[in-house]
Amino acid sequence: MTARIVDVETIDVRFPTSASLDGSDAMNDAPDYSAAYVVLHVDGGDERTNALEGHGFTFTIGRGNDLAVHAARAIGERAVGMSVDEIVGDLGGFSRHLLADSQLRWLGPDKGAIHLGTAAVVNAAWDLAGKLAGKPVWKLLADMSPRQIVDLVDWRYLKDALTPDAALALLESRAAGRAEREAHVLEMGYPAYTTSAGWLGYDDAKLARLCQEAVDAGWDSVKLKVGADLDDDVRRCRIARDIIGPDRRLMIDANQTLGVAEAVEWAKALAQFDIWWFEEPTSPDDILGHAAIARAIAPTHVATGEHAHNAVMFKQFLQADAIGICQIDACRLGGVNEAVAALLLAAAHDVPVCPHAGGVGLCELVQHLSIFDYVAVSGSMDDRVVEYVDHLHEHFHDPVRIRGSRYLVPEAPGYSAQIRRETLADYRFPDGPRWSGPRMAS
Repeated sequence: MTARIVDVETIDVRFPTSASLDGSDAMNDAPDYSAAYVVLHVDGGDERTNALEGHGFTFTIGRGNDLAVHAARAIGERAVGMSVDEIVGDLGGFSRHLLADSQLRWLGPDKGAIHLGTAAVVNAAWDLAGKLAGKPVWKLLADMSPRQIVDLVDWRYLKDALTPDAALALLESRAAGRAEREAHVLEMGYPAYTTSAGWLGYDDAKLARLCQEAVDAGWDSVKLKVGADLDDDVRRCRIARDIIGPDRRLMIDANQTLGVAEAVEWAKALAQFDIWWFEEPTSPDDILGHAAIARAIAPTHVATGEHAHNAVMFKQFLQADAIGICQIDACRLGGVNEAVAALLLAAAHDVPVCPHAGGVGLCELVQHLSIFDYVAVSGSMDDRVVEYVDHLHEHFHDPVRIRGSRYLVPEAPGYSAQIRRETLADYRFPDGPRWSGPRMAS
């Protein structure tokens, strides 16, 4: 009997992080970290596939998460009835199959709630594939041949900037050192930076305390949220720089709140604090605006990408020399396949990828992408760090592990995406006890 996808379960999961202002920034002052959660249920087959499930999600910050849940359900219905072997044997084809619904694409295409829903389903398929292979997703990817990696990508809109043959040549040029790099990252881990000290809603005393705790814990890169009030940001950056010292990297993130001229003004006022990168200084869709800011604030890098909704946006940002740090998001893009496309584009332009992970479960996912990038794509850790926030990891079966300022390589099969069932029940919105019970009412 052939194992098939028999159901796509979707769950609206929300965490009340607004109560402590974790995640707060100039654009999002009181977020409730949320996940539009998907479980691909399998039936039939043999001992490899009995009771197998694929878990995935996309990330939002509260109201509207239900839209992403409905989108994931609509997208996921295209997977029902498909054989597991058909999906995991051609993960590139599976992603293209999900995106081929012309009526749903009319609501996008490749952006908005529909693309978020696509990410949840595609990520769940990769979790399923990793579990079936007995490998974490980074290893599943890193063990693929260059040709298999190229075939994961939909090249229709990208080959004017990077042809499949050029991507193949790039991957083949890195192939000889894969084993050594894999051994290195297994021993040393992957570099990280912390945002946990710098949420905009924290007062000065909490900022100072958390910066000191970051130094004591071994962090060598810290990011602060900025963009609401320049005088406040000058004061907060001074507090942070005084505590972390001159040798650690300090980054800032305006979360899209500023116009182009304002962003340049902000960057110049804060340059005294030796800012490594200025993240999301303006609208995430303004490619030429980012290019103008990049020229004006060098040598500070412009970093963006967490709200770049598809690989075409990354293609154009890179073509325009608009970013010095490429920030992919494992849930904003359409899942692993489109993230691979962005990694290849960035490597071809020699721009380091430093993924966004400020949200529930994003650390768990993007660690796989960065480790794969190091082993098989860019072959480098130079100027590459993965964001880390110390929130909500306890709800995952395979949470991230940090040693000093480095991610330890995930070992469990799958995409580290599976949330504990008791958490799904407790934080289900709106009827879970964390939302409907006396704790929330009080």
